[in-house]
Amino acid sequence: MTDLKVSRRKAISDHAGEREKGRSISSLSRLFSFFRPYKVNLTFAAFILVITAGISLTFPIAIRRVVDGFYLGSLQLMDYYFTAAIGLASLLAIGTALRFYLVTRLGERVVTDIRVALFNKVISMSPGFFERLLTGEILSRITTDTTLILSVVSSSVSLALRNILLLAGGLFFMFLTSVKLSLLVLLLVPIMVVPILAMGRKLRRLSRESQSKIADSSGVASEMLLAASTIQAYNYIGQAKTTFTNLSEETFNVAKKRIRVRSLMTALIIFVVFVGIVIILWIGARDVKAGLISPGYLVQFIIYSAFVAGAVAALSEIFGELQRAAGAAERITEILATGDFIEEPENPEIMNQNNQDAIMFKDVTFFYPTRPTEIVLDNLSFNLKKGETLALVGPSGAGKSSIFLALQRFYEFSGGTIEVHGKSIRKVRFFDLRQQFAMVPQEPSIFANSVMENIRFGRPDATDSEVRNASKQAAAHDFVNQLPDGYSTFVGEKGVLLSVGQKQRISIARAFLRNAPILLLDEATASLDAESENAIQGALEALAKSRTVIVIAHRLATVKRAGQILVMDEGKIVSRGTHQQLLVQGGLYSRLAKLQFISR
Repeated sequence: MTDLKVSRRKAISDHAGEREKGRSISSLSRLFSFFRPYKVNLTFAAFILVITAGISLTFPIAIRRVVDGFYLGSLQLMDYYFTAAIGLASLLAIGTALRFYLVTRLGERVVTDIRVALFNKVISMSPGFFERLLTGEILSRITTDTTLILSVVSSSVSLALRNILLLAGGLFFMFLTSVKLSLLVLLLVPIMVVPILAMGRKLRRLSRESQSKIADSSGVASEMLLAASTIQAYNYIGQAKTTFTNLSEETFNVAKKRIRVRSLMTALIIFVVFVGIVIILWIGARDVKAGLISPGYLVQFIIYSAFVAGAVAALSEIFGELQRAAGAAERITEILATGDFIEEPENPEIMNQNNQDAIMFKDVTFFYPTRPTEIVLDNLSFNLKKGETLALVGPSGAGKSSIFLALQRFYEFSGGTIEVHGKSIRKVRFFDLRQQFAMVPQEPSIFANSVMENIRFGRPDATDSEVRNASKQAAAHDFVNQLPDGYSTFVGEKGVLLSVGQKQRISIARAFLRNAPILLLDEATASLDAESENAIQGALEALAKSRTVIVIAHRLATVKRAGQILVMDEGKIVSRGTHQQLLVQGGLYSRLAKLQFISR
């Protein structure tokens, strides 16, 4: 199962071969475009950051003067320096609070923009994209990965810049204070930097692997939770628990390795820092005794060296966080950079609904991107005039539903031409094309919202009265009024509080509300009981009179009313005609009529 998830992740990007090169902190630079709208905020935060770092660097000088004043100066001068130190502390507190506010707010704003950009990208992708990546994995990138980015933007980057300033300023003032002691401190830097660089690569790899494991477990959890009733019905609970537990343990094992590397790096750096400080204190104390420097200068140097050592230690910690965030940024930008299988036309043409040729398929060949060797539609041709009804009949896997998918351009067809109202669907915008259709699928999508809003999904700008009227036409009004809160009743996730037939009637009400010129009915009444079906059939007939209809049907009553019937098998049209003509011809339609129609 894990190998399958990995292959799905690799399939979403055309840049899979470049990922190894991109696994560095530079991956974060790909998110810089999200900061551009907030240049003023960013500049002001950076200015405050420089000011607060400068104030921090003046503290050792003030403390040196206090110490030397205690030994060498007057009490009044010492009081003056103490007062100045308190003033600097006040400025530092105000500046730090302001910096925290600006940077944290900026981080929240940018990460919100990233999440919105990710959702907007994913929600507009064609269905082929979701064949290669589980929904749970996508949600992991929108939530878990962006949370890591938030931590970096609102905290780590600010701390990194502050510590870089303290490191540079500390080194500068250290050399001003004592060249000899500064050179000794510099000997410690390579000892700390080398393990950071050596362990950084491994830490980066483990961080990305950890995020990928989290995405795997999220994907499996999402998939299983959405199918909880099926899992329970088949007594698959034990296996489901085992699968998720194993994935979670794999995630934990990778996390343990990452924590072990971070812990080793931290221990090594702390040991080197403290041993170095002790050695410098020892040498400095001997210089004070020898009269080479004053006690104040020694204290000043120690504080600056502590700044430098603390900055290096902090940067090593931040470096680890940046490594994790780099993996998250890589996964985020991977989705943002993913091209869709289907592209909008550069110069779209205007749809003309007055054309008498409603739909035309000419020599259309189609296969799904994940199954390129399996031809689903094989040189398919048919023509449907405005106002006509076409029924598609055939065994499962014959390609009936694929006609709907290709017609709405959810998938790209490889050969031939598809026209709607006389325009090639490749030459019109997706929005304009799909505006021509009202779709009633076999398994309707019901959202965790009220009944009113679920029907209004068919036309978001519809009034409440229009929604109720559509509900009446779809024979849904009576059952809706019997719900606890009527049209305001919350139906639960995926409409769990509704029966299958009720969901279907809401879906049909959407089609009435949409009022599109072409109806696509995929077994629209298949889930209804006999009484509801009879109520719906009359409404569907009234709606279909002034519209072009393509219906996938198994019921005899639906097929008999079609002006033209296409009998399909293995992606080809094996016969066509009216119900009576096809019965006379015999063959596949006659067998299907006996098995699937007449038996019903």
